[in-house]
Amino acid sequence: MAKRTTKKTTTKKTASRAKSAASADRDKKTQAKIVALADEIAKRAFSKKEPQLEIPTRSRSNTNWNKRKGILEMGENTSTRQLFDLKTAKQFMQTCLHASTIKDLIGADKTSSLRGVFYKAKHTVAGTKENTFDTQQESDPILEDLEVALGALREELHIFAENRGSMVGNITIVDKGDEIDCRRMGSGGYALPSIVEPDVIQFKKCEADFVLHVEKGTVWNRFNEDRFWEKNNCILTHGAGQPPRGCRRLLQRLNQELKLPIICVLDCDPWGHYIYSVIKQGSISLAFESTRLAIPQAKFLGIRAKDYKACGLDEAVKIDLTDTDIKRANDIAAYPWFEAKKHWQKEIHLMLDNGFKMEVESLITKDISYVTETYVPERLAAKDWLD
Repeated sequence: MAKRTTKKTTTKKTASRAKSAASADRDKKTQAKIVALADEIAKRAFSKKEPQLEIPTRSRSNTNWNKRKGILEMGENTSTRQLFDLKTAKQFMQTCLHASTIKDLIGADKTSSLRGVFYKAKHTVAGTKENTFDTQQESDPILEDLEVALGALREELHIFAENRGSMVGNITIVDKGDEIDCRRMGSGGYALPSIVEPDVIQFKKCEADFVLHVEKGTVWNRFNEDRFWEKNNCILTHGAGQPPRGCRRLLQRLNQELKLPIICVLDCDPWGHYIYSVIKQGSISLAFESTRLAIPQAKFLGIRAKDYKACGLDEAVKIDLTDTDIKRANDIAAYPWFEAKKHWQKEIHLMLDNGFKMEVESLITKDISYVTETYVPERLAAKDWLD
């Protein structure tokens, strides 16, 4: 395959100027959206109408499957948060608090972590023993609600998540002006940041033929130690389980901008199938971001339900399916994007018929490097994968 190179990277100074101009324009638009949200609340109050917010509904019932695009998309349903409704008053207040924090961050040209935003808004309401937020699990969904309500990405709100995932392989990137050769990243690899947009990460030089994405860091370590990426001319990534947005966005950019196939090595269980579904079609809770996260061309290479017999695995690798696993597997089989695919129906039902699930690590029972030296190379050569 021909070598891939992108346009020559600009100097750090030029790139910084371009980024500043683009960021300033983006920040101005985001600030305007927040002010408009506040103005609408104030307008209703001065008109003696109950202050309220309209928030797009992030649920399965408001998620549509776009068969032509091969992605999930958010519908048009919204829910109303009213100040004087006891059921929604707290969420109304929380939404306004986070909107204020975001406005301050943009105004100060600073960023904050999800955790930082949670603590910035967390306090005890005067005259009560009630906290504005009790846990970060309360806070994060409110921030996602603001994303869809404002029509702005998390990066545009100056919020980042904890880095999770790693990358190594035949590619050189530029991260905020610093050149990173992913061929020389040692045993730990390049830590994937949560913000990987083109104004932060640029692709400078890439010789890789494809990206192999594995589910967990433990499996990634085996591939990296065996230098699989060097022997098979690829890029190797992991997302520490279900990949965070930064990892998924980077995979999508590698696929769309460099035309690299994305091939996944995940566990043979409902969770592994779900992770693949999220990578390929997008997730229900983040359907509003599918156009910048989903990779409809992604392939599922393994591990597969047939592998217990096909690979001659030991009895000890079997993990009994729980009632929750069985229900989840049936739910996944009924997803519209899997329902019409005979090979996926066969895969899920064979796992159910087996009555057990398997992790990628189970291949170690054959040999410590069986997965890197035999299993994956043979599957790649035979193009034996599911899509």
